[in-house]
Amino acid sequence: MTLKNETVVRSINNDESNLCVDLFKRNNETFGYEEYRKDPESTSGWYRIGNYSNKIFLSINEAYQDALKKIIWLQNKR
Repeated sequence: MTLKNETVVRSINNDESNLCVDLFKRNNETFGYEEYRKDPESTSGWYRIGNYSNKIFLSINEAYQDALKKIIWLQNKR
């Protein structure tokens, strides 16, 4: 789901397991996140639905806190 210069640090799924947020670390020591969706009737797997991966954070916690503000379902997973 992420690019080669990113390593997923934490992946959080919603209760239905059809939405996911990946929190990742880049090779340049910055952090970010992205939201994905997977449709059960489709065989194409996960696809990006957010437009967050270009945001830059200095810590994983900063990325997570921003994701909580932007992704409504994630607020229920705390």
